[in-house]
Amino acid sequence: MNLSELTKMYDFTGRTVVITGATGVLCSSMAQTLAACGANVALVVRNQEKGEQLAARLPGPGRALVAVSDALDRKALDQAVQTIVGKFGQIDGLINGAGGNHPKATARPDQSFFDLASDALRGVVDLNLMGTVFPCQAFGRVMAERGEGVILNISSMAALRPLTRIVGYSAAKAGVSNFTAWLAVHMAQEYSPRIRVNAIAPGFFLTEQNRAMLTDVQTGQLTARGQSIVSHTPMKRFGEPDELLGAVLWLLSAASAFVTGIVVPVDGGFSAFSGV
Repeated sequence: MNLSELTKMYDFTGRTVVITGATGVLCSSMAQTLAACGANVALVVRNQEKGEQLAARLPGPGRALVAVSDALDRKALDQAVQTIVGKFGQIDGLINGAGGNHPKATARPDQSFFDLASDALRGVVDLNLMGTVFPCQAFGRVMAERGEGVILNISSMAALRPLTRIVGYSAAKAGVSNFTAWLAVHMAQEYSPRIRVNAIAPGFFLTEQNRAMLTDVQTGQLTARGQSIVSHTPMKRFGEPDELLGAVLWLLSAASAFVTGIVVPVDGGFSAFSGV
């Protein structure tokens, strides 16, 4: 492979990438970068207004489409498939970004593990695990029919080293990692070896969901939990959203054509640190 071929690997012109949970801090950064690389970006969101606001911020040359749907609603996802294929003609990539935790599914001094509400736990597990499985069924079918495509799931450090308190989220993300490996084998063996499935496992990035837990909103200083995380991260800081993009582009592109079934940590060394 020559240098010209290598430099073209991150040119996504003419390719369509679907992103669920697209308006989150991390996935919106991915959307902007893919559009800048020429991709047609389909933003699968529950809130159309937020989706339209993000679409308006996407740079060219890639085009944007907002598809209102829900990662837990198969019928709505199937409708989104029709909308996206009708607009762009095909689906080349899928980023499963829908996910998150809920305070009622988090153990803490005033809310023990034994008292966590079953509906809250079930909601977190469903959102993170089934919110990955269902889009893979809906959008993955298009890839299976074409015999080509790339799926990128979002796992977590919580899947590798279960974090204290967030029991449902940790279990669900472990399921995402396991499902990623399973689906990679299934797609390659049953449909096409040109369909790849991988995941990234972000370390700790400040988002709207965790900012109040990791930093003091008034002072901006780290909370005790935030300080604990930084002290267990060899790079001694939180990640920036843009620092996920190298791994994302690599896994979505032909540069990783012989890579499937893996989970790539992007964590500042958190998963490598033993604490001693």
